[in-house]
Amino acid sequence: MDPSPDKSLALRSLRPEDHPAVLRLWEEAGLDVRPRGRDGPKAFAAQLRAPNSHYLGAFRGEELVGAVLANHTGRKGWINRLAVAPQERRRGVARRLVRTAEEALRADGIEVVAALAQRDNAASLALFESLGYVVHPEVVYLSRRERPEA
Repeated sequence: MDPSPDKSLALRSLRPEDHPAVLRLWEEAGLDVRPRGRDGPKAFAAQLRAPNSHYLGAFRGEELVGAVLANHTGRKGWINRLAVAPQERRRGVARRLVRTAEEALRADGIEVVAALAQRDNAASLALFESLGYVVHPEVVYLSRRERPEA
């Protein structure tokens, strides 16, 4: 955690009722949103219930200003989505979210955490590198989808 955390920023686990705010945040942050697939309300609620998931939100009052989705396979932890509202960037929100997600994963016995970031997202890459993550240029991300919107 940051040495002097912003006291006006509250972190808590996301809830199903946070779904609309999460979608708005992701869109505002420029993330790809798939509301008829993996990001739909039912899928989101199911992900929240998964025992290996840590979905955290950063709030200023009632406003969601940041979120991180972290989960693990039992072997490795993953930071899958990290978003911070543009007006909140460079204020330590992302750093606090990542560190809190890492703590939750460590509490589950996870010792290796990986982060997914788009190659052209210099800000995300710089953030993760500043937190001690190592870029592995030899790794290629592949996926297979049952449905295009998934």
